[in-house]
Amino acid sequence: MLPISLASLVLLWGSLETLGAPTHPASVAGQTMPLRKRNPVNLDVTELGQLAKSQRDAVVAKYGGSSAQKRSTGYNLIVNQNYDSGYYGSLAIGTPPVSFDVLLDTGSSDLWVAGTSCGKACDGIGMFNASASSTFNNQSTPFYIQYGQGEAAGYVATDTVQMAGFSVSNQGFAVVDAVSQGLLSSPLSGLIGLAWSTIASSNQTPFWQTLASSGAWDSALFAVQLTRFTNDSNAQQLEPGGVLTMGYTNSSLYTGSIEYIDIPGEPTYWSLPLDALTVQGTSISLASSSLAAIDTGTTNIAGPLDAVEAIYAQIPGSQPATGSWQGYYQFPCSTQVDVTFSFGGTTWSMSAADFAFAQISSSECVGAFFEASTGGGSTPSWIIGDAFLKNVYSVFRYNPPSVGFAALSETALAENGADGPVPTPTIGSVSAAVTNINAALPKRGLNSVSVGLAIIASVGLLL
Repeated sequence: MLPISLASLVLLWGSLETLGAPTHPASVAGQTMPLRKRNPVNLDVTELGQLAKSQRDAVVAKYGGSSAQKRSTGYNLIVNQNYDSGYYGSLAIGTPPVSFDVLLDTGSSDLWVAGTSCGKACDGIGMFNASASSTFNNQSTPFYIQYGQGEAAGYVATDTVQMAGFSVSNQGFAVVDAVSQGLLSSPLSGLIGLAWSTIASSNQTPFWQTLASSGAWDSALFAVQLTRFTNDSNAQQLEPGGVLTMGYTNSSLYTGSIEYIDIPGEPTYWSLPLDALTVQGTSISLASSSLAAIDTGTTNIAGPLDAVEAIYAQIPGSQPATGSWQGYYQFPCSTQVDVTFSFGGTTWSMSAADFAFAQISSSECVGAFFEASTGGGSTPSWIIGDAFLKNVYSVFRYNPPSVGFAALSETALAENGADGPVPTPTIGSVSAAVTNINAALPKRGLNSVSVGLAIIASVGLLL
């Protein structure tokens, strides 16, 4: 989701390494693709408040349960939508393949797209025509998923899915024929879940997990770099959003080493122990065994009520927001808020620009941290979204299941707020093909091939 500078945008198309391609592209199969980001079109305070409410409701819906529910490289360029509200990329489904823009969500595990019978709620967006694909197979299994802003229902199917130069035959996904009004926003046609199969509502193995377990990637991992445009007054509705790489890490986008933290227990969400959190240099008291889900599909950061209260207690002049902003806090825009997170013994800083989510008056801003009760037990109590992830290079590793962070390079930082063309989604050529033998059961094999994938940022409506 990281914004791309003019030179960096050219690099999206002309420089394979900056776009997430391997350093030596000739030595491996696969292809690279730039990411895009979508920014809001002059949203007023009321609209921003509704977006904030939708996000809070979505986090509660996604994480509110007491237990979790169910050799090649390439990349996909990302789009940043609505001033860092969301990030999306493109994939293709069917034979012949048809491309769709989908929200990138490491906080869920289902791939779904709108079908041609979706109705008025899907007007103006791309819809999947099952009858036009010779490899489509209806599994005749109902599909239903609920978000804070609405719900989607349809049926489970299999077909050939392509993304970032990889093709998976018999990939399970859902065709949605009924969605709540406003759940999908052009150009989005659906969502791709990048968490683990154990929480898939469809009981299908996620696209990334099929590839990671099959030996299709050089390294069994994918990585994300996101851009920042929230503090750019000239930002457009869509901006370059960064890059998603599959099967490798792009060394041009980070410096130093990648610090990995293992996921405790059976993988469901990409959840990590949150060791420490400071605001304005003061440590915030955390519950023992605080788990934090690393979620690209959430714009801001959700936490327990007492911890969020303690965060804003460090900011003079802050107070609970009201109306659609319930659960959030407002504070003086003139205050620069310094926040750090510690995972696995390493401390990472969050930009003050990312702490200020929205300006609601000439002097008052709304902060990125909001209160949300998200279940208990193995369910994460913290949801760490894009407000933090824009500040680090993030790596999601299949085996051992873990998340890694690294400091962003000057190349990556230069993409924040940079002018340049938004990458156009393309289907591209296939560098590695895999057949999903059992879509419903995760596999644990380790051979891999690396794939790079560019990401597009999108409005955070599905969160």
